[in-house]
Amino acid sequence: MFPFHLNPSLPSARLANLDTSVDHKFHVHLVSDSTGETLNAMANAALAQFENVDVLIHPYALVRAEAQLNRALDHIAIMPGIVFFTLANQGLRDKLMGRCADIEVHCIDVLEGPVKALRQFLGQAETHKVGRQHEVDARYLDRIEALNFTIAHDDGQSLDSISEAEVILTGASRTSKTPTCVYLAIRGIRAANVPLVPRMPPPPQLLTAKRPLIVGLWVSPDRLVQVRRSRLNSMGESRDSNYVDLDAVRAEIAATRQLFENQDWPTIDVSRRSIEETAAAVMNLLAERRETIG
Repeated sequence: MFPFHLNPSLPSARLANLDTSVDHKFHVHLVSDSTGETLNAMANAALAQFENVDVLIHPYALVRAEAQLNRALDHIAIMPGIVFFTLANQGLRDKLMGRCADIEVHCIDVLEGPVKALRQFLGQAETHKVGRQHEVDARYLDRIEALNFTIAHDDGQSLDSISEAEVILTGASRTSKTPTCVYLAIRGIRAANVPLVPRMPPPPQLLTAKRPLIVGLWVSPDRLVQVRRSRLNSMGESRDSNYVDLDAVRAEIAATRQLFENQDWPTIDVSRRSIEETAAAVMNLLAERRETIG
């Protein structure tokens, strides 16, 4: 959880005054009384807007006692930067903010603005309960069920029950079907994926599935060859084959796109999309479909 262990014999004042001039990184400290997922997502989203900066993130999760907070504060004193936090305990909040003020480190409660706005909108005070968003409830169990479904229906498995999916992703090999399905499952969506094999007909269960939203994923041939070669290299495989032959891959992608058009399936070009962006596009398609069906 912490980047290194402190020498307990080193006084805190000396720690705060250590020369950090040799360290040219920017330090971002994330202090949370829960798992830290909220802070990590926020920090990564914000940092994605900045290029050519050397940032080191220091996460401190499950900070629920003074001893844990003191350890985090010692690290912050050694590597001052900016602190983002989510702490429900008012005593810990006050101590963190006071100590950061003493060492002139900017300290931000990332939930203060949203919670204040909701307090005014709902006309109700917050409970200050730690980690409530991670409690086991029906939605959490739904996500676990969705993940189990997706694992069981990965890469064309369990085709006989594929119609129970909410979303089916299909396309050529290495078009990000599996990781996108896993991401969707984490969001509570039962997702399955079916690979399309060159010169072989698609599984009849895919063509006859009516209930799920079926989405075709495709990649530009040049990009797909690059991805496949990288995959083969990682496996120690260097032989050339149609799998990475550019002309063969062009024909393969053309065939998959023709199938998508013939079946009237929506398609997504994932050539330059991240998994999160592809999943977001799928969720938008799913929302539109639900609105159409009513």
